[in-house]
Amino acid sequence: MPLLVTGGCGFIGSNFVRWQRARHSDERVIVLDALTYAGARDALDGTGAELIVGDVADEETLARLFADHRIEAVAHLAAETHVDRSIAGPLGFARTNVVGTAALLARARAAGVARFLHVSTDEVYGALAPDQPPTDERAPLAPRSPYAASKAGADHLVAAWRETYGFPSVIARPSNNYGPRQFPEKLIPLMVARALDGAPLPVYGDGRQIRDWLHVDDCCAALDLLLRRGRPGETYNVGGGDTRINLDVVRAILRLTGRPESLVRFVEDRPGHDRRYALDSTKIARELDWSPRRKLDEGLAETVAWYRANESWWRQRVRPSTENR
Repeated sequence: MPLLVTGGCGFIGSNFVRWQRARHSDERVIVLDALTYAGARDALDGTGAELIVGDVADEETLARLFADHRIEAVAHLAAETHVDRSIAGPLGFARTNVVGTAALLARARAAGVARFLHVSTDEVYGALAPDQPPTDERAPLAPRSPYAASKAGADHLVAAWRETYGFPSVIARPSNNYGPRQFPEKLIPLMVARALDGAPLPVYGDGRQIRDWLHVDDCCAALDLLLRRGRPGETYNVGGGDTRINLDVVRAILRLTGRPESLVRFVEDRPGHDRRYALDSTKIARELDWSPRRKLDEGLAETVAWYRANESWWRQRVRPSTENR
């Protein structure tokens, strides 16, 4: 199954490529990535995947790619994902996440691909109230940031292709991913990098936002199942089932790095900051027998150990940021 992975040099994308190559080594993997600030060629080192540098929203690039390669399946992970950046520059998110998805859908349909996995996010559902149960796939989309809105728009396009053309698509909505090789702007890698450096840790508002944490390996296991066995036309939540208050995650990182809590700096909250996410992943558990294997305490310790052992990697990528998804 020649597989195209868009965004394969990013965090989840590169880990997904590694997962594929480790478990389906006889299958060819082609990566399309624009190599923006959060993507890097070395993310694919040792995978044997073929990299094509290009923009998913560029129709000429897509035309050449599908003409030159007999693509049978697509895993669409290319996206702008940083909420702060979407607030500062929403048009770039609309172009990549909405226009890029539409362009890819059109080309993949023309090529007659057999499977199309679209990787979305739990943020399309919007924020939950403190007393609301975890969100299942029947919940309406209610995005509250330009990033989340652009991903919701992409989800609607994928669903429309299914209804209009009978397109063989599956939508995955993972919760917050973490793990090795994550660009240090999201909460966990940013806080780990700053703690290892002995620098202040900026925390939005009161730090009591709640997120559902999912180790990237567990996410990749779910995406592999959905690519191969997910029911066309269906949407599946992929949650870690491990919800924590952001400030508690930051404190755990400080303990793991041996740094004092006095490094925490509370900063002005982000506009429209969602207070709570939580996913109900009963559907994928029931249909595909998937459940996350790593709890946050174990996965966070492993992640801190990786960043400690790969200091040169994250130091090359550190940027000023206060992202706290």
